[in-house]
Amino acid sequence: MVRIAVAGAAGRMGSRIVALSREYESVEFAGGFERKNHKDIGKDIGLLAGAGVTGFLVQDNIGKVIDACDVVIDFTHAASTLEHLRTASAKGKAMVIGTTGFTKDQLGEIRELTRNIPCVMASNMSLGVNLLLRVLQEVAQVLGDEYDIEIIEAHHRMKKDAPSGTAMKMAQVIAEAVNRNLDEVAVYARKGMIGERKKKEIGIQTVRAGDIVGEHTVLFGGLGERIEITHKASSRDTFARGAFRAAIWVRGKTAGLYDMQDVLGLK
Repeated sequence: MVRIAVAGAAGRMGSRIVALSREYESVEFAGGFERKNHKDIGKDIGLLAGAGVTGFLVQDNIGKVIDACDVVIDFTHAASTLEHLRTASAKGKAMVIGTTGFTKDQLGEIRELTRNIPCVMASNMSLGVNLLLRVLQEVAQVLGDEYDIEIIEAHHRMKKDAPSGTAMKMAQVIAEAVNRNLDEVAVYARKGMIGERKKKEIGIQTVRAGDIVGEHTVLFGGLGERIEITHKASSRDTFARGAFRAAIWVRGKTAGLYDMQDVLGLK
């Protein structure tokens, strides 16, 4: 049995994790928390998630739930997640991180903190997306430099970071497959008289609208044909279920930073 605590338990992702936790015999919900002064502090977490009364109230910091859990699941914001990871690392508790938008300095600190605990961090917990990453690597290696590469991602209007962490992960996987430095070849916007497309560019374009859960298309454009590979998420439950799989997998693992490719045995 893996005891989980949920960061951002009253949020869109957190509440789905709380609600779905009852479906897993190997998972026990051990508490949830929100940022200080959140409007739902002190309310029953299950009622907020539409899952009925649980007896667990929303706490105002990780310290009030950390001792009761084995794994903390976090889909909040970069600065908050990093603070939670500091506590988990100090307490020797594993983490599953689905948060995106970290800076290079923050990623460096994450690598240091996970020297003490096992942690699964992925920009997308969907099993489909992580299988797709493997496929994209193989497609890019075969097509090489003869096909132009474009990535188009779409998310809901409330998403704060752009491009999405998933789009950037796709771009990184593809760039490595074709031996390119993504920092040098990525193009995030085009406007005006920009001239012909450079052969090694990797375009990464962003759409924000309505309540789109998450859509990613990778286009390989050649002369006379193109290949489009698309993943569409219709529910956040997809990400929550991936997080449960990661939480069950990570407990008891050797300290270090893992991703969903490790969880799914794709490495």
